[in-house]
Amino acid sequence: MPSPRKLVSSGSPFEKTAGYSRAVVQGDWCFVSGTTGYDYTTMSMPATVEAQTRNCLKTIEAALAQAGFSLKDAVRNHYYVTDAAYADIVFPILGEAFGDIRPAATMVVCDLIKPEMLIEIEVTAFKG
Repeated sequence: MPSPRKLVSSGSPFEKTAGYSRAVVQGDWCFVSGTTGYDYTTMSMPATVEAQTRNCLKTIEAALAQAGFSLKDAVRNHYYVTDAAYADIVFPILGEAFGDIRPAATMVVCDLIKPEMLIEIEVTAFKG
């Protein structure tokens, strides 16, 4: 019998408006939605890609924890940045978080939905 789907919310009203969950758990898998650098404690978007990257990771860690996972369970990451120059800036921060875990990863340079967004990260985690 398949395991039930568990939906994880960050509490953002945008999740309902846009029709998504911060994360979805299905069996041994956890799929974390694309996460931007919004700071939910101050309800603001920092100006730097470094601060946004750290906020992304903080939000992702919280969603994973709520789902019963951790960053150590990450197997696939997608990084979206708005400027190729940001790669060298965020690599050390990503290395701090994932250097020992070393999930498969892709980084894409693209536009994001709001101009103040400089990075978006999505994570797939597996516990099996």
